[in-house]
Amino acid sequence: MRLYAVAPARCARQVLGDLMMLAWIAGWAWAGRTTHDATLTLGQPGLATASAADEMAGRFHDVEGRIGGIPGVGDNLAAPFRGAASAAESLAAAGRSQAETVADVALLVGLAVFLIPVLLLAVLYVPFRVRFIRRATAARRFAGADPQLLALRALANQPLRSLTRISDDPVAAWRAGDPAAVRQLADLELRSLGLKR
Repeated sequence: MRLYAVAPARCARQVLGDLMMLAWIAGWAWAGRTTHDATLTLGQPGLATASAADEMAGRFHDVEGRIGGIPGVGDNLAAPFRGAASAAESLAAAGRSQAETVADVALLVGLAVFLIPVLLLAVLYVPFRVRFIRRATAARRFAGADPQLLALRALANQPLRSLTRISDDPVAAWRAGDPAAVRQLADLELRSLGLKR
């Protein structure tokens, strides 16, 4: 498999493109992580509320237990503390629920910040690179063997001005099997891919 062209200028562009793609991915991964962490801080008030409400509920339950032990009137005196403890527990549950919701939103926002630009690049750049790799690998396979197929591809793919530099009638030269013309056509096709014989 041929990942990069042999021609130095084209190879340098391909390597630079791949490095820029990796930098793009790393940059957006950092941005996604930073966005996730920043969004996650919005859940801190909910966690603080849950912690304070849990502590308050625990104290109300302690008072309820102590007052509930008074003979005759304990149950009546403990009822408001039981209600206050229940309200504090509901407040703590709401705070935890808010923090969990913020954590879910932070994950989704962080993933969106990372995935949208990375997938956009993947849709635009990766097919281009895969097409080069497939074409270069196939051309490399035929380069060492009979150059007829590469010469035929050159006739089909290359601009007419490039073909007429090889021969006034490159199709007739190819049909006649002129070895010099066939080799020049094959080399032209390889060069267009950034490869050499």
